[in-house]
Amino acid sequence: MVIFERSDCRDYSVQGSGWCCGGLGGISASRCRNGGIATPSTELGNMSQPVAYICRWIPEEAMAVIRPHAVVRQWQPDAEPVPRDVLLREVREADGLLSFLTDRIDDEVLDAGPNLRVVSNCAVGYDNIDVPACSKRGVMVGNTPGVLTETTADLAWALIMAAARRLGEGERIVRGGKWGNWHLMYMVGQDVHGATLGIVGMGRIGTAVARRARGFGMRVIYHNRSRDEEAERETGARFVSFDELLAESDIVTVHAPSTPETKNLFGVEQFRAMKKTTVFVNTSRGALVDQKALADALRSGEIAAAGLDVFQAEPLPMDDPLLQLENVVLLPHIGSASIQTRTAMAVRAAENLVAGLRGEPLPFQVNPEIKPRK
Repeated sequence: MVIFERSDCRDYSVQGSGWCCGGLGGISASRCRNGGIATPSTELGNMSQPVAYICRWIPEEAMAVIRPHAVVRQWQPDAEPVPRDVLLREVREADGLLSFLTDRIDDEVLDAGPNLRVVSNCAVGYDNIDVPACSKRGVMVGNTPGVLTETTADLAWALIMAAARRLGEGERIVRGGKWGNWHLMYMVGQDVHGATLGIVGMGRIGTAVARRARGFGMRVIYHNRSRDEEAERETGARFVSFDELLAESDIVTVHAPSTPETKNLFGVEQFRAMKKTTVFVNTSRGALVDQKALADALRSGEIAAAGLDVFQAEPLPMDDPLLQLENVVLLPHIGSASIQTRTAMAVRAAENLVAGLRGEPLPFQVNPEIKPRK
């Protein structure tokens, strides 16, 4: 008997010489009736191993971490999240989940998976997981901090440069055949070098952004829940109040977590308090910004430009007013999207998953008060 890998199939039986599959992400072998890929993993003896369900395709480097320790089932398509009904069915037998930001892990999922010991999220954030509900059931929750710090800081800088210097608008002009005659103020934007950079949230990513500002000769100020003297020594940044930051910054970049306290942190009054030449950048979470207020501020000229990688609703609805504005750069939540970083995230998530399945503390645990169980 073989145990199969990759669960984009709906039938988990062996039928004649064809394979229909449930489980593991491995190397390809045969296609199921509905287009899934089945792969023999191991013999019947491994049925005593815990069951891990992976909610999307992950790189082979991460799969190699998991395979020796679990019978793995996997939703194979990478371009779409696992359907809710499939997740609810698969979690019934799962001892561990490797989830993504697109997977809502709530009471319904936890009630459907009475054997769950660990939920390992392949992300730094875990807005998609009801952590208190997990803790109540003794389920450990893991995330992947640290891995994406530098890559996300790189993207924040890409947005700073693109928004300040109107790169998106300029590219659309060239592609649209609208390149006009040169004149002195044609396509002018805002200088970045020598400007004042205001950082909201001086964690790992905020500090990495501040380090890069040195190369541009910038004055860096920041606001955080508490003063970070180590970051100040490393970057030369100065701690200021939130109101001071809004009033003094030429560029405001957001790197704070999404919490009830930070919801709509940036709204009508905050944009009104900024300079009319301010460039606003958000690579943290969409919930921190009142999008309508931002669109109104951009449209009315209360601020000069914006660069956004995150939104209140993702994908961004096609009727969102931001799409009608030229002075905003919009990206599809790709802050950590480099090959190296996404692979490292998947490996770290796999390591968290395996630790939980082995009854060990997670290397990166969101709810450390929850102890391992076997």
